[in-house]
Amino acid sequence: MTRIKRRDFLKGSLAAGVGLFTPFSRVRGANNDIRVAMVGVGSKVKVGGIGKQMIRSIRKIPGVRIVALCDPEQAHLYPEVDKFKDRKEKCDAYIDIRKLLDNKDVDAIVVGTPNHWHVLAAVWACQAGKDAFVQKPFSHNMFEGRKAWEAALKYKRIISATHGSRGRSGVGEAFAYAREGNLGKILYVRGITYRRRDSIGKVKGPQPIPKTLDYELWSGPAPILPVMREELHYDWHWIWVYGDGDLGNLGIHNLDACRWALGKESLPERVLTIGGRFGYEDDGQTPNTVITYYDYKPAPIIYEVRGLPTKERYKGIASGVVVHCENGYIVGNKAYDNDGKLIREFEPTNQDSFTNFFEVVRSRKMSDLQENALSGHLSACLVHIGNISYRIGKETDSEKIREIVRADKNFSQTYERFCAHLETHKVDLKKHRVTLGPWLRMNTEERFIGEFSTRANQLRSREYRPPFVVPEKV
Repeated sequence: MTRIKRRDFLKGSLAAGVGLFTPFSRVRGANNDIRVAMVGVGSKVKVGGIGKQMIRSIRKIPGVRIVALCDPEQAHLYPEVDKFKDRKEKCDAYIDIRKLLDNKDVDAIVVGTPNHWHVLAAVWACQAGKDAFVQKPFSHNMFEGRKAWEAALKYKRIISATHGSRGRSGVGEAFAYAREGNLGKILYVRGITYRRRDSIGKVKGPQPIPKTLDYELWSGPAPILPVMREELHYDWHWIWVYGDGDLGNLGIHNLDACRWALGKESLPERVLTIGGRFGYEDDGQTPNTVITYYDYKPAPIIYEVRGLPTKERYKGIASGVVVHCENGYIVGNKAYDNDGKLIREFEPTNQDSFTNFFEVVRSRKMSDLQENALSGHLSACLVHIGNISYRIGKETDSEKIREIVRADKNFSQTYERFCAHLETHKVDLKKHRVTLGPWLRMNTEERFIGEFSTRANQLRSREYRPPFVVPEKV
């Protein structure tokens, strides 16, 4: 992989907040409509179907028209296309995204595919002269996100990297209140995802591929592997070659908010992850119980994921962000003193993510975009560096881990809650040992340095399967 030159890195970073894009010709749809294609319709199983949710949201936006749907799974694609036909709305169907991107009557795409397709779809869209709204997490690995940013700059396209926290909620206004020192210094930020994840089962051998699915297209940049899980379409989240575990599924929303709360436009100096897949034996590869320490200065981020059944809460929430300050804390859009007394509630002053994206598609004013490709890249990298520490970690005695985390009181307390949670669910840490990732150090060019850096840097990217390659030079 080509090393990012420092001057190029800084040039790209400094450009992030500048209105770089000059207006081009008006959107070509009738009545100046923005014509959109949904890439990745979504499955029918479990909580899948984010594509269907986005279709419903987009159809409510004036001046925006869905004109095409694309999905390699025909069983998902055609029922949705039929809904448009029933409403007498023209909507083309595509199995292959490359043929969709050849359609000059499409102005922008919305990407709701599995993670391993996100950035490639966005880069190809830029090269085809189209804008892209990309679902979470923005990228599947560290290498990809910056390539999307480079493509947006080179082709003068709009890429929105939505991670959930940037919509109309008032949390951004609350974070600004904390950063301005109204509650004293920010001491640390805690992110929380307490969400039950049941076993995905354990198969005895490769599972049949549906006849309605073009598995070669679905695999895309990933190797074509036997399907070793009961549910092909949703449970890819817990398989490394496609997904990023719960840090990249629900965790990314709150990790993005944690970084936003600190106002950091860089990656932390160090990262360490502790965790494992506990409570059942199944085909999942990613951990279901995790704590990660992101060593930002002067205030770190401490993130917790719990996937076993729980009614636990932290500051009253099971999923969200808590900004701990000297004289109080922020939860959601509310500020409290240290006794839990409400100080202030903040109203949103921004737009919802879709409205913002489509307004910027019209105006071409990049500085108005609430989360661009560079911002999305940085937040997604928090997922990736946390996962990398875990993936090169080793199963370790719990007492040894206690010694290592003792240096930070808040992280030590987090680890004690982690152990108590597992004990509540009858997980014997003498039999099911915890994986301790190493401290991984990073430089300003987003590469790992020092001990363990060779193995860690190997996980910054992947082997791409031609022709589904995120290129070094976009």
